[in-house]
Amino acid sequence: MNKLLLLSTIIGCMLLHACGETTTEAPPATTVTTEEESSRLNQWFQDKFDRNIGANPEMQTYIGLKDRQHELTDESEEHALKKLEWAKQDMEELQGFDTTLLDEQTLLSYRLKKMELEQKIKYEKYRHYNYPVNQMHGIQAELPAFMLGMHQVGDEEDALAYISRLNAFTTKFNQVVDNLKIREAKGIVPPKFVFPHLYNDCNNIINAGNPTSENLFVKDLREKLAELSNIHPERQEALLNDAMLAVDSAVVPAYQHLLNYLQTLEQKATTDDGVWKFDDGSNFYKYRLEKITTTNMTADEIFETGKAEVARIHNEMEAIMQKVGFKGDLKAFFTFMQNDPQFYYPATDEGRQQLLAGYQSIVDSMESRLDEVFYTRPKARMQVKAVEPFREKSAGKAFYQRPAQDGSRPGTFYANLYKMKDMPTYEMEALAYHEGIPGHHMQGSIAQELTEIPQFRKYSGYTAYSEGWGLYCEYFPKEMGFYADPYSDFGRLSMELWRACRLVVDVGIHEKRWTREEAIQFLLDNTPNTESSCTKAIERYIVMPGQATAYKVGMLKILELREKAKTALGDQFDVRAFHDIFLRSGGVPLQIFEERINQWIKSTQQTE
Repeated sequence: MNKLLLLSTIIGCMLLHACGETTTEAPPATTVTTEEESSRLNQWFQDKFDRNIGANPEMQTYIGLKDRQHELTDESEEHALKKLEWAKQDMEELQGFDTTLLDEQTLLSYRLKKMELEQKIKYEKYRHYNYPVNQMHGIQAELPAFMLGMHQVGDEEDALAYISRLNAFTTKFNQVVDNLKIREAKGIVPPKFVFPHLYNDCNNIINAGNPTSENLFVKDLREKLAELSNIHPERQEALLNDAMLAVDSAVVPAYQHLLNYLQTLEQKATTDDGVWKFDDGSNFYKYRLEKITTTNMTADEIFETGKAEVARIHNEMEAIMQKVGFKGDLKAFFTFMQNDPQFYYPATDEGRQQLLAGYQSIVDSMESRLDEVFYTRPKARMQVKAVEPFREKSAGKAFYQRPAQDGSRPGTFYANLYKMKDMPTYEMEALAYHEGIPGHHMQGSIAQELTEIPQFRKYSGYTAYSEGWGLYCEYFPKEMGFYADPYSDFGRLSMELWRACRLVVDVGIHEKRWTREEAIQFLLDNTPNTESSCTKAIERYIVMPGQATAYKVGMLKILELREKAKTALGDQFDVRAFHDIFLRSGGVPLQIFEERINQWIKSTQQTE
């Protein structure tokens, strides 16, 4: 009973007593319905999402909001502690909802939010166990990518907000340096190989010796303003002058401050690369595997699964080798695939454009046949772009960026064209299916277009779910008749082999104390990839412990559950319905997806 109702009841009884009337009947109990309690909890979810998104201006821009587009997100330790207190308060409040009254979808949301909060609170002790700047992620490369790719300029207010954000670089970089110092005090220092990459990223932005007018941010704003007719040319010049002043007074000094600190920090860096070197590192890695895979698989189980998958895929590759009539062993075939010029576009502007056009053609071909395997399709558009020059040297070979929720920005499949030798044509199909359609574009776009789940679930990050889906999407097009070229099918297998090897090397580095060089050699011995790509990959796995295990673990679980459903349902099995359950769940841990598949099997069997 709420306080107002209780108060009115008490007052009513007092008035009746004052009039000389008595009653022995208790006031009627208030009955809360499933609809009311579910609605109340969903409003709570929305309130917390609004609070969290309100404190994250960059995320607001990412999803298409402009409320605080003149600010950058607070990265301070104080703000991190504030968010931790929010999590604890949210956990207390969440206990106040009656789960017996929630509808099925809201109960699932409750469980997911509870798991998220429990994990954040339980493992708070590990929140500094990361590298805020590294060659894969960090303010030095991600903030420029955000400004160029996320901050849209459609009018003068947007341009002023852009300049305001440039001026905010000083505070943001100071906060990141403070965060690095906290970790330095705990002995958490990036491995030695990371630093040259960071220096390169920073120097690319500072662009010493060149005029400010040619700075990355000034050029970006100039190009965005050139698209507008609603700002007078003289006003555009004034805005560009303000941007140049911001670059000189805030951006360049911020990068120089970071560089100066990194050069000092490098003196403490070592070549011990795995997280085993951290205090309680073994338990931290156990937590990372649990978080990343959303399973209870141990490091040894993951390691052995990886070795078994490597052996299986090698056998399938040998069958393709025989099919194309290659004479020699598998290692020789790998060398042939690495070096034969027929598998590579030239490292020219024309060659790079051909590669991008090829990716787009593959995506278009798949998109024309989606109705065969999907009921739900995304509304958002997708584009194929090259990774920007300022970060291509250190970035991965390909990745995907979600569209804005309001449709103002399409989803983007980024291909890294820095080294064309790392982008063989035989891997193009699998890469396009993974990063584009039907992979990350469908999973990410459909999730944020769903109307039946709360906002927080549209942006939930379960790596094994999303990356497992991406790898699964490399596989099932073969069942549709794609990969007609045996070399392209080899490319599919080579990318699956890459993910199988990740299970081995990730555990090897972080649990079994392999050196960086030992891990690189394992990839060179077991894959057809170049030395540079193997080196870049191992360096990625070192700074992102556990993340690389998600792909194969997730794919294997999806295939396992699909086979289970096919066996149980027989002729009633519909792959489009199976895919719908996955895509319309938003993002969930693998064990939750398994529950949903089991429910689908049961309900389908009951309708026979």
